[in-house]
Amino acid sequence: MSAPIKVLFICTGNCCRSQMAEALLRHVGGQRFQAFSAGSSPAGYVHPLAIETMRRMGISMQGQYSKSWEEFADRPMDVIITVCDNAAGRVCPRWPGQPATAHWGLPDPSFAPGTQEDRLAMAAGVALQARGWIERLVSLPLEQMSPAERTAAIRKIVVT
Repeated sequence: MSAPIKVLFICTGNCCRSQMAEALLRHVGGQRFQAFSAGSSPAGYVHPLAIETMRRMGISMQGQYSKSWEEFADRPMDVIITVCDNAAGRVCPRWPGQPATAHWGLPDPSFAPGTQEDRLAMAAGVALQARGWIERLVSLPLEQMSPAERTAAIRKIVVT
C-alpha cells in the first residue's frame, strides 16, 4: 500500500470551513488520505456551527482543534487547499516538496446572520458544497499524476 495522500485545508481562523473540510475528507477519503486543517490566525476553538453541522451529517470531528499553519510548515503535504478568500490572499509559508495547490472559496458560516437554525442551514449548505468537491478530489487518480497535473485537476474541481 502506498503512503496516504496528505491534504491540508487552510482558512484564516481554522474554526469552521477548514475544520469541516478536514472532517469531511477523513470521512469520505478513508485510509487513502490524511486530512489536516490550519489557519493563518487560528481562533483557538472549533466553531459550534461546524461541530453541530458535522454531527447532523453523522461525521466525527473528534480530536480536531484550531491550529496555526506554522504547525505544518516543515511537514510535506501533497495537496494544500485554501477555503477562504482571506487565507488565499495571504503570503503562505513555503511548503516542503511540490504540493498541489488550489483555492476552493467557501462562505463563512461563522458570520451568517439570522437565527441559529438559519446559521445551521447555511453551514449545512457550505458543508454539502465542500463534500461535493471533496468527493471529486477523492475520485481523482492523484497517485498517478505529476504535481502540475494534480494542481490543474484540483483547481478544475470548483470550475466544473
